[in-house]
This record gives sequence, structure tokens and C-alpha cells, in this order.
Amino acid sequence: MDFSNAFKQYWPFLALALWFGYKWWNARKVAGLLPELRQRGATLVDVRSAGEYASGHAPGTLNVPLQELSSRLGEIPKSSPVVVGCASGSRSGMAKLLLKKNGYPDVYNIGTWRKFLP
Repeated sequence: MDFSNAFKQYWPFLALALWFGYKWWNARKVAGLLPELRQRGATLVDVRSAGEYASGHAPGTLNVPLQELSSRLGEIPKSSPVVVGCASGSRSGMAKLLLKKNGYPDVYNIGTWRKFLP
């Protein structure tokens, strides 16, 4: 089997592996930036459900479930960085896109909420 045929057959798996690799790399990068972002007054937003948040969360995080985010934007200042997290990084990725679409200039996706912990 040549490379071209292998690529045609396995491209979805390659794309999935690249996506997970990017999510892992980006979350590590944001976790490394977290001390600086905190110094700049970042708002830390956990977009998991209220039940998930109640079962465990990082101190100092604001719980705004993803499905409520668009109606609660007023609780999140645009003047400082915003760091979003959830259970795996998928909902927080959607939250980041929603915040950027609504004029938030400095938004970061940390992935899992556990990365908010010191």
C-alpha cells in the first residue's frame, strides 16, 4: 500500500490524532501561562454543569455552565483575560469561541478544570 492510498483510507484517524494532540499541547501552554494570567486579573470560568462543579472545582473559579454562557456574559469582564475550563476541554473550546465572537479579546482554553489547581 502506498502513502497516497494509506492517507485516503486513514485520514480521519490522523485528523483525530492531530486534534487531540493540539488540545493537549494548547492546554499545557495555557497552564504554563496561568500564573501570569492570574497576575493580570484573569477571570477563571468553569463551564461545566452546576452538578459537575458542585462535585469538585478549583477555588476562585466562576461557574457559568456552557448552556447559560450567552445569557450571563455580563458577569465576565472584557477588560481582563478570561480562562475557560471544563471536564475535557471540548465545552471550554466552544465557550472560547462564543466569548471571542462576543468581543472578548483575550480568551484562553485551559482544557480540564483540574489545571486551574495550583
